[in-house]
Amino acid sequence: MSHSHHTAHAQHPPAPHEEVPPRRWLMLALLCLAQFMLILDVTVVNVALPDMAADLHLGRETLTWVVTAYTLCFGGLMLLGGRLADALGAHRTVLAGLAVFTAASLLTGVATDATTLLAGRICQGVGAALLSPSALSIVTTTFLGEERNKALGVWAAIGGTGSAFGVLLGGVLTDGPGWQWVFYLNVPVGVLALATLPALLPRRAPQPVRLDVPGAVLVTAGTASLIYGLVKAGDAGWGDVTAVLPLLAALVLYAVFVVVERAARSPLMDPRMFTRRPVVAGAFLMLVATALLIAFFFLGSVYLQGIRGLDALKTGLVFLPVAVATGLGAHLGSRFVGRIGSRPTAVAGMAVAAAGTVPLAWLPADGSVYARLLPGLAVASLGIGAVFVTATTTALAMVAHEEAGLASGVVNTFHEVGGSVGVAVMSTVAAAGIERGAIDGFTDAFTLSAIVAAASLPVALLLVPRGKPRPSGGPHVH
Repeated sequence: MSHSHHTAHAQHPPAPHEEVPPRRWLMLALLCLAQFMLILDVTVVNVALPDMAADLHLGRETLTWVVTAYTLCFGGLMLLGGRLADALGAHRTVLAGLAVFTAASLLTGVATDATTLLAGRICQGVGAALLSPSALSIVTTTFLGEERNKALGVWAAIGGTGSAFGVLLGGVLTDGPGWQWVFYLNVPVGVLALATLPALLPRRAPQPVRLDVPGAVLVTAGTASLIYGLVKAGDAGWGDVTAVLPLLAALVLYAVFVVVERAARSPLMDPRMFTRRPVVAGAFLMLVATALLIAFFFLGSVYLQGIRGLDALKTGLVFLPVAVATGLGAHLGSRFVGRIGSRPTAVAGMAVAAAGTVPLAWLPADGSVYARLLPGLAVASLGIGAVFVTATTTALAMVAHEEAGLASGVVNTFHEVGGSVGVAVMSTVAAAGIERGAIDGFTDAFTLSAIVAAASLPVALLLVPRGKPRPSGGPHVH
C-alpha cells in the first residue's frame, strides 16, 4: 500500500544561527524505524485475524474493530498530533507518541480478551497520531536543501515497504511464535528508540498554538459512530435501530464538526479546503483507494484461512505480490501523472482496479487461489497504487503552496478513515461468509468492491482537474 502522505505541520528550515545536528542521519534512521512500525501495524494484523479469533473467541464485529480501531484513532487524531507538536515541541511529542505506542503494543500482545485487545489497538492509534506528524516535522526542519530531498525520499519508501513487509511478517510470526508477536515485536524497537532518540532530537521552542480539541473529538466520534452503525447492520440489518441510530448520530456529529470548525479561530480542518476542487478530488480518491485496499487485505485473509484452510504464512505469501503490485502501481502512477495529467491517471487507475476486482465476484470455494484470487487482487492493487499517488499529487500540487499543509491534512485524514470505513462496510456485506464460512458473503463483498471502483470512474472524470500537477516544494510523503 502506498502511504504517500503526512505533511509535517512545521515546514520552516532551521534559523541560520541553529546548528544542524551532526548525527541527523542516525536520528533519521530511528525515526524511520519508528514510522515503519506504525505502517506495519495497519497491515500486519490482517493475516493474524483468524488466529486471534480462535484464541480469544472473537466474533466478526470484534475482528472488524481490531483493524478499524487503530486506523480510526490514527487518522482522526493525526491533525491534533501535528498541532501538539507545535504547541509542546516536536521532540516531546515524538517521544510521548513512541512511549504510548510501545506500551500499547505490549498491552495488545498480552491481551486475553476482546476488551484488552481493542483498548491496546486504540492506544496504538493514539500513539501513532502523536508520533507520525511530529516525526516528519522534525525531518523537514532538520534537513536542508538536497539533504532534505534525500531524507524525504527515505521516509516515502517506508510507506510501501512497511505495508508490503507487514503481510509477510504477519504470516511468519503468526505461523511461528504466535499472533502475539505481531505486537511484541514493536516493544524492543520502541525501547531502543526511546533510549537513543532523546540525545539525537533537536530541541526547538514550542510555538503559541490553539488546540482544537473539540474538533478532534467530534470527527473521531463521528467516524466511530459511523463504523459502529455499519458493523451492526451486518448482524441486525440496515433497518434495525442498533444500526440506524449510530448512523444518524454520525451525521449529527459531522454536522456539528463543520459548525465548530467554521467558528474556531484555529480549526483542525479548515472547511474552506473543501471549496478547493483539487483537495476534494484528492480526498475522494484517497478515501476510495484506501477503503478498497484495506478491505481486500481483510476479506482475503479471512477467506484464505477460513474458507480455503491456508495457514498464516501461506496467506502472507499470497498477499506479498499484492502489496508489491500496489507499490509498482504507485511508481507507474507518479510517472503517468507527470506525463498525461491527474485526470487520465485517476480514471485509468480506477478502471484497472475495477477490472481486477470483477473476476473476484465469482470467487470459488475450491480450486487454486493462485489462479483466481491472486491475479485479481494483484491487478486491482496495481490500479489502486496509481490512484494513491494521483490523490496526493492532485491535492498538494494543484493548490497554492501556502495551503499545501492544510490540503495534506485533509488527504491524510481521509486515508486512515477510508481504511476504517472500507473494512466496516465490506465486513458487513460479507457477514454470512465470515461467520458461517459461506462463499456467498465474500463474493457479495467483492461484487460491491467492483461496483465502487467502477462508480468512481465518472466521479473522477468530473471531479479531478485537468492538467499536470506542478512540482511541489513541500513534503507530502508518509
